[in-house]
Amino acid sequence: MKTADPELMRAINRFHVLDTIRRFGAISRVEIGERTVLSATTVSAITASLLDDGLISTRHEGDLRGGGARGRPRVMLTLNPEAARVVGAKIASNRLVFCVTNFQGDVLASLTLPVRVDRLPVEVIADLVEDGVRRCVMDAGLALNEIKTVALSLPGIIEHGTGRVRSSAIFRDPNVSLKEAIVKRLDIDTIVESDANAITMAEHWFGRGRDCDDFVLVAIEESLGLGVLHGGQLFRGARELSLTLGDMIMGSDPEHAIKLSELASERAILDGDHGDSRVRDAIRLGQGMGRVRGLIEEGDNELRIAAARAGSALGIAIANLVALFAPPRVILVGSTLALGDYLLDSLRVAFAKAIPDPLKNVAQIVIDEVSDELWARGAAAVALGELYGSPWGTTGPARRSTAIEFSEK
Repeated sequence: MKTADPELMRAINRFHVLDTIRRFGAISRVEIGERTVLSATTVSAITASLLDDGLISTRHEGDLRGGGARGRPRVMLTLNPEAARVVGAKIASNRLVFCVTNFQGDVLASLTLPVRVDRLPVEVIADLVEDGVRRCVMDAGLALNEIKTVALSLPGIIEHGTGRVRSSAIFRDPNVSLKEAIVKRLDIDTIVESDANAITMAEHWFGRGRDCDDFVLVAIEESLGLGVLHGGQLFRGARELSLTLGDMIMGSDPEHAIKLSELASERAILDGDHGDSRVRDAIRLGQGMGRVRGLIEEGDNELRIAAARAGSALGIAIANLVALFAPPRVILVGSTLALGDYLLDSLRVAFAKAIPDPLKNVAQIVIDEVSDELWARGAAAVALGELYGSPWGTTGPARRSTAIEFSEK
């Protein structure tokens, strides 16, 4: 009786071997087998294929002539950084951030364009993205035809497979075909991703989640994003939809359901458009919450109360996430963290009160104030994950998180 699809099994095993080489650097075939629980024959066949494809390279360690050593030098396997180059980008309301990376995720060039783009027509935003990609590629000393994939990330609800933006604070209209607009300009394979998923991949590849294959990430900015990593893969909803936290229902009144975004987003903290011109200018420069913190320290009690209210709402929301997923780690990122303890003190108190007793010591909460470049680098990591040949395309729910040994008859 046929119990598994051999092609799927090969794809899963190939991905895990390549990802193991990425994660652990120079590594021997024996060590790959130990970490993936694959047989020596399977590892040998997969690595031979990866070498043929130019995705990995060999490095010899040891010297037959030195110290009277006998036997062959160890053959170590590493990624071939020149196998592909990709561009990752973060599209925020007040800036565009780009980076070019090689196949192992090293940054070759980065670029930030401090321009307000929210609510511009999609054609104008696409023109700005095109200019940014072309400039960053040139800064990396490359030609556009040397770029394998462009990966864009932005807040909102994104259909990963189609590249359609169902809704985003960046665009005036819903259901924007951003992928189509960029491919038309650059003629390069393009991925459109939620910024929360991009920074989740960045944390897994380069940051506070490198040692963890299962964690939840909460992005606290103008929009409230959610990334869930399970078995080393991004979890997605139906139709490969990204996840959003801002629409989590926190309660209701006689008029409407109260969403988390109404309590904890930057707009909620500012209660709409703030009257202080210094705050408005700081928001345009992407430094709004830093300025708010300064005003709180100067004695603005209304903003202090708003920041504490946001922290309390976030603490309850995170307790709900832990109750749902029981992740070993929850990583908090985003510009709102600039509020510091004015936000985090109430978050910790609310979380401690809301979390059920059996789950009190399950999740470690990690605060990580990441750079804009890391968000763009995360988008690049999404593109690289697909080039690595993940059978899930780093997208859909992880069907399986371990390599699988099978035999053909």
